[in-house]
Amino acid sequence: MEMLVPILAAAVRSGTPILYATLGEILTERSGILNLGLEGLMLVGAFTGFSVASGTGNAWLGIAAAFLAGCLLALVHAFLCITGRANQVVSGLALTMFGTGLSSLLGRGFIGETIPGIGGMTIPLLSKIPVLGPTFFDQDPLVYLSYGLAVFLTWFLWSTRAGLALRAVGDAPRVVDAMGLSSTRLRYLYAVIGGGIVAMGGAYMSVVYTKMWGDLMTAGRGWIAVALVIFAVWHPLRAVGGAYLFGGVGALQLRIQAAGTSIPAPLLLMLPYVFTIFVLFVISVRKGKGILLGAPASLGQPYHREERD
Repeated sequence: MEMLVPILAAAVRSGTPILYATLGEILTERSGILNLGLEGLMLVGAFTGFSVASGTGNAWLGIAAAFLAGCLLALVHAFLCITGRANQVVSGLALTMFGTGLSSLLGRGFIGETIPGIGGMTIPLLSKIPVLGPTFFDQDPLVYLSYGLAVFLTWFLWSTRAGLALRAVGDAPRVVDAMGLSSTRLRYLYAVIGGGIVAMGGAYMSVVYTKMWGDLMTAGRGWIAVALVIFAVWHPLRAVGGAYLFGGVGALQLRIQAAGTSIPAPLLLMLPYVFTIFVLFVISVRKGKGILLGAPASLGQPYHREERD
């Protein structure tokens, strides 16, 4: 069992950027807004975090700047989809293309540079627990923050009045307006915050995980997060297990390559995406049997309070 510990610990680190992206998208989709621009948000977050950390020498400022950059991009998406009532799928895809191109253009001068980043932080006592300790409690601060964020969002969604309002605006925005709350304001708020959390996942890649900038370094993790939101049934705690499962697949293919296997490298690189296709297949089967529950009823549907049904 001890031989599995390095792989499990690597799965947690590899799954953390996916987890941030998934949690941010869950928050966004719970408000009824679909954002398919996660890949673009993560890349902009990765570049912003790295460039600010490199320029200031403070990695935490880089993480904060990435969050703000994600909020700004998500605000554009929110304006188009909420105020402009644009097609949410098209707007999200445009956000991905914009973020990909912008990060590649601005990041050309940073390719190959490295930064100290954020180091590990072992938690006393808990890290001594066999297997679980080295896996979950001998990590970096942003990994621990992701644990807390998943727990907080779960508590927030199901144990607070604000969380109830968030779930309601994703299911029945007209009812929320009738209660005296503003569906528009709530959708703007959570779409923007969700985008900032997604961008933190990208910043984790460049500031903590690799401590360097590389073009297109998120490598499709944003798209994996889109699938994982559905796989987790829009539940933050289920997203944790799913993210680490995907992270484990990615970490495993790297271990297999390092071991000098005769399997062609391109086939190993396909593993996370083959697994994503398998997950989507499982989702489709569950949905066909009526098992898939939890999707916000008004997800992706434009809403204007002056319109009548």
